[in-house]
Amino acid sequence: MSPGFQGRRRTSGPALPPGQYLTEDFPVLSAGPTPKVPLDGWEFVLSTETGAEFRWTWPELIGLPQEAPTVDIHCVTRWSKLGTRWQGVSLDTLLDGVDTTARYALVHSYGGYTTNLPLDDLRGGRAWVVHTYDGGPLSAEHGGPARLLVPHLYFWKSAKWVHGVRLLVDDRPGFWETAGYHDYGDPWREQRYQGD
Repeated sequence: MSPGFQGRRRTSGPALPPGQYLTEDFPVLSAGPTPKVPLDGWEFVLSTETGAEFRWTWPELIGLPQEAPTVDIHCVTRWSKLGTRWQGVSLDTLLDGVDTTARYALVHSYGGYTTNLPLDDLRGGRAWVVHTYDGGPLSAEHGGPARLLVPHLYFWKSAKWVHGVRLLVDDRPGFWETAGYHDYGDPWREQRYQGD
């Protein structure tokens, strides 16, 4: 090296989880066909381990206190999208006043998809049922009319076309988890598959 030559200065890019690359678009990935869910027939059902049920229609969900999280999202297929803007209802709001000793949740979608999460990951301002993306109604291809948003986990945990959450005492794997995906799915620990 010549005296005084330090090489090309590296610009520091965004902090991404290991193995992820940055994308500006919003890739569409689904485990099956896109269900058509009319708003007048849509509902969200929260059921406890004792069988108690709490239901919200579309107008009732929209009438609840709304939040507008801006979050980074990370897909298990290795793309990350930064600064995504959403609007919806916090799971804290939906769980408020629900008497439960459950430690886990199994999320159900229109179309039959399921995914499991520890209940603590749906609390504390960490998860929402969102209906708006980037200022407009959430499109069906991205999970509209409403999807779960759990941005601190890989995006398969943010179930599209969300229909409800079942609270459970014991963990029960969902669709991708029974196919070998990790039960938890932390992108910063690269928990893509069982054993990671």
